[in-house]
Amino acid sequence: MISNIESTVVSTRIRLARNLADYSFPSVLHSAKQAKEIVRAVYDAASGARAFKLYHMGDLSDNVAQALCDDHLISAELAANKKYGAALIDESGGDMQEGKFSIMINEEDHLREQYIADGLCLPRAYGLLAAFDGELSRQLRFAFDAQLGYLTACPTNLGTGLRASVMLFLPALTRLRKMERVVREISRLGHTVRGVYGEGSAAEGFMYQISNEVTLGVTEEYILSEVQRAALELVSLESQARKSLREEDETGVRDECMRDYGILRYCAKISFEEFLQRLSGVKLGAALGFIRVRDFRALDALAARARPANVGLLSDGALTAPERDVLRAELCRRELAENTEG
Repeated sequence: MISNIESTVVSTRIRLARNLADYSFPSVLHSAKQAKEIVRAVYDAASGARAFKLYHMGDLSDNVAQALCDDHLISAELAANKKYGAALIDESGGDMQEGKFSIMINEEDHLREQYIADGLCLPRAYGLLAAFDGELSRQLRFAFDAQLGYLTACPTNLGTGLRASVMLFLPALTRLRKMERVVREISRLGHTVRGVYGEGSAAEGFMYQISNEVTLGVTEEYILSEVQRAALELVSLESQARKSLREEDETGVRDECMRDYGILRYCAKISFEEFLQRLSGVKLGAALGFIRVRDFRALDALAARARPANVGLLSDGALTAPERDVLRAELCRRELAENTEG
């Protein structure tokens, strides 16, 4: 039986914003020499702790850069910084169930340390990233003020520099048109609700990201506990909304979900937009028990692999949109056959 948390919480991400004390913030950094010094200093400090691979944004193809964005390892803003931007990606072999480290260099701040993992694991994720941050701080001098805490380019990150976020799948609340009220209530608690890729992005596939807004004047433990509390409240509200959906029209909802499954299971080609819509129906069907899956989290992994940039990485050469649609359909057929029963 799939638990409410497993079928609602997609992933946890912890991010720490840091700047080096001896350099200007990236927005006013106009020296290529200094930008390279920052990259080298961060790489030298980080590579002693984990097996990172260094990516210079100016050296990446658009497809690879987009794939890293799709996987939440870098931001679109960093990808666009071809001149000074770089990233360190954890290449130690772990998957998202174990968690993955990455560091964005010369984005809005000199460092954006990140740890992302499947499921709801805020304390564990923070503990791992905080330990890594401690190792970096022994070799790098971070900009810090006794009153203001860690100094950051944006005032909203001052203090702890901590952004704790949880990605949630909320189809029933969305379908019942309750998300607007939920977002208002979450905002009153000092949190924000955004789309899949943060501020200004859409909640595609009924996916929403909840995170803390306040970083100054509070402790890291307080931030983690409040985001955890809000995430669990959303899990509860979504569970109630799913029950309401089922009570109102079980046959109709089942029919929609099974049709979505049938199309993904047997399609010959499919666009990413249609794929995402259909997969949301399959996930809802699995959460409600209409579709039996061996591993619910594999459906979220499929969503990531089916994005255009990641599908493009399956081929050595450039793919046209129709070719990507054919490969995506093959991926859907194979993975759903392996992951569903009956």
